[in-house]
Amino acid sequence: MQGRRAVANEEPKKSFWHRLWKIVAGSLTIAFPFLVITLLPVGKVVAKLDALFDRLGPLAIVAFILIYVLDAVILGPAWLFALVAGLAFGLVKGSIIVWISATIAAAAAFLIARYLARHKVEQLARKNEKFEAVDRAIKKSGWKVVFMLRLSPILPYTISSYVYGLTAVDFWHYLVATAVGIIPMVAVYVSIGAAGRQAALAAAGHGHKSIVEWVVLGVGLVLTVVAAVLIARGAKRELAAMRLEKIAREAHAVIPP
Repeated sequence: MQGRRAVANEEPKKSFWHRLWKIVAGSLTIAFPFLVITLLPVGKVVAKLDALFDRLGPLAIVAFILIYVLDAVILGPAWLFALVAGLAFGLVKGSIIVWISATIAAAAAFLIARYLARHKVEQLARKNEKFEAVDRAIKKSGWKVVFMLRLSPILPYTISSYVYGLTAVDFWHYLVATAVGIIPMVAVYVSIGAAGRQAALAAAGHGHKSIVEWVVLGVGLVLTVVAAVLIARGAKRELAAMRLEKIAREAHAVIPP
């Protein structure tokens, strides 16, 4: 009897520390890109990127897309390239380029898992209990699950692209759901890089902005992050409604209600 009470008392403690760790990890995930921009010599990075892309001309965009796709397919840090796109191309152009790159990378990973390396990917996926939950949900709700999981940053982007290739979801349904679902996070990461670019240009004496313009830029960046978080929360609720309880609980820990 006492043993059962001890176990019961331990469970809330484990739950508290597990939830605390998830919140800390989620906060660091959001804060890390800001730290990178703050710690890097942004002015020098922007100058070198501008010089490099000027030399490459129109090929700069093609080269960026190819490198991004290759990095994502081999499970590299795709978010870092989103920051670089913001630094190099600015907000609008950078967002479009990253969105195209990420969509192509998602398609490539999906097709590799479905047709080229299915057995190997399946071996790895079966070790993760999330895969079983996602697979069941996709059989029931199809592309809606892909869309909600893209909106809610719970599953690693490229790894999940490989996993979706093992499910029954139609390729074109998957691609459209992915292309729309990744827009908020693309905007967040590219916005951070674009803000770093503006700060670097201002520090170098180029593109001087008034206080009002800086306030508008800062508010825009904050609103972009807030919008992405709110969208992720909505996706979390939808995941719970689809009975993806475990994934929804993890979303609840990373993205508080």
